[in-house]
Amino acid sequence: MNAPFKTPAEPAEAPVWDLTDLYASREDPRIEADLERARTLVGELNALQGRLVEARADAATLGERLQRAVNLYEQASDLLGALGAYAFLAASTDRNDAGAQGFEATVREKITAIATPTVWVTLEINQLEEGEIEAALTARPAAARWRPWLRRVRAMKPHELSHELETFLAERGPISAQWPRLFDETLAAMRVRAGKDELTLAEALNRLSDPRAARRKAAAEGLNEALGARVQTMALVLNTVAADKALEDKWRGFKRPADSRHLANEVDGDAVDAMAEAVAAAYPRLSHRYYALKARAMGKPKLDQWDRNAPIETSAPRGYDWAQGRELVLESFGDLGGEFADRARGFFERPWIDGRARPGKQSGAYAHPVTSDRHPYVFLNWMGERRDVLTLAHELGHGVHQTLAAGQGSLLADTPLTLAETASIFAEGLTFDRLLKTAPRAEQRGLLAGRIEDGLNTVIRQIAFHRFETRFHDERAAGELPVGRIGEIWMEEMGGSLGPAVTLNPGYEHWWSYVSHFVHSPFYVYAYAFGDLLVAALMETRAKDPAGFTPLYRELLAGGGSKGYVEALAPFGLNPRDPAFWTIGTKRLEGLIDRFEALV
Repeated sequence: MNAPFKTPAEPAEAPVWDLTDLYASREDPRIEADLERARTLVGELNALQGRLVEARADAATLGERLQRAVNLYEQASDLLGALGAYAFLAASTDRNDAGAQGFEATVREKITAIATPTVWVTLEINQLEEGEIEAALTARPAAARWRPWLRRVRAMKPHELSHELETFLAERGPISAQWPRLFDETLAAMRVRAGKDELTLAEALNRLSDPRAARRKAAAEGLNEALGARVQTMALVLNTVAADKALEDKWRGFKRPADSRHLANEVDGDAVDAMAEAVAAAYPRLSHRYYALKARAMGKPKLDQWDRNAPIETSAPRGYDWAQGRELVLESFGDLGGEFADRARGFFERPWIDGRARPGKQSGAYAHPVTSDRHPYVFLNWMGERRDVLTLAHELGHGVHQTLAAGQGSLLADTPLTLAETASIFAEGLTFDRLLKTAPRAEQRGLLAGRIEDGLNTVIRQIAFHRFETRFHDERAAGELPVGRIGEIWMEEMGGSLGPAVTLNPGYEHWWSYVSHFVHSPFYVYAYAFGDLLVAALMETRAKDPAGFTPLYRELLAGGGSKGYVEALAPFGLNPRDPAFWTIGTKRLEGLIDRFEALV
């Protein structure tokens, strides 16, 4: 057992990050210097245009040129990635600052102008035959490390367009990005009236976990009103993003709206469909059953939708200051071994976390990897609730994963979404296990309920989101969807997932409009369910041999995107192509509900 990590003199208030490791300010002269350095690298890269195909008959020469081209491509990507990360990170903590938002947009435009002339690289690689590439990698062993990246590039070959159209799409990117920007700025400026209080979106969503029913109801009704007042704008944003995506999908030859995401994730669409169908089939024995049990535990015939994440116990749940959350999370990482704890501790010892909730800061949480030669940053809105402890563990799981994979270099460290949520959900699970183990018996029922709800939110709710998103995009193909129809699809999918024990109160039909993934990353959400079910299988494996598990798990994370998920899971004896693989996670969640039922 690892000794607990003590944190003397640790401030109780959540920290604010310091971005000066990237740039000192928006006026930092290094910004222009790095833009110029990136232009130079792109110029060197573009001098190779046409020379890959020219060398196709000479494996040694092709290998040498291929290695140089990809090296330059990665170096330029690192410089531009750091610039884009700085602009985004600074803007996300103050969406009310017009200067920060304008700077982010300007930087994005400059990055696009520099990077767009490199579209030839992947196009020219895909003019080569498989045998020519393989011969080049054999003749030039140093270039063979790029094989996984080249595999992903080759997968896109059937969907590539002409050089002119690829250039047009790249140049159009910053303009299309203004729709997500409008979404973010609208929600950041939104204030929710809840009784006598005026709340940000993050604060209002957090209040839905308040032990007092009247405060939950007031927050929910305030959200109904605030979202309803903006729903026309959000419907325009969603319709436009979907139409923009559909147009590009048509030109690229993707048959279904989610196909481009599946290709990027290196996962078969039929496998995702099968997972979604399996989860939907489990609604009655998971979410429907649990919410009926929760209603009984709360002494209610049915739950209102604002009771979905309410604490079971009427007394105020235990709160956590920042120091307590830090210690719990580090102890949990220590359960995997000293290296995991040390890597997580580095985020606390350095100003790499922005956890303090404040006006203008966007809602949600993320871990941004920046580039492989820069450290990641973690973003969350700390309110001192149990869920905030788990969110901290989740995002630090991403951060530790990113530091482990950094040795692959930026192009190979980037992990497909099928594996990207592994470390985060695993860290969250370890932290919950520690919370439950150390809780007084009187708190265990409430903690167990919270863990079940987290599982339902990650698996059931995200698949319901995925089904909503799929239906929306399918119908959008025939024309713009009005607000009312979007709300109908939302209510049908949410109602189906929550079941008859939950009342979806009037106004809830607008709540799709704050889900950022629908706008920022269409068809991202299924990755959460995919990751949760995958982690359940890994945790069952770890339970059989904790010591033997850790080195295999470290290797999995350090591999970044160098392996597909099937290959990456093989050392654990797991086969995600077997339908039985997905039932491990649903059975694990069902077992928690069995334990909860025994306490009701």
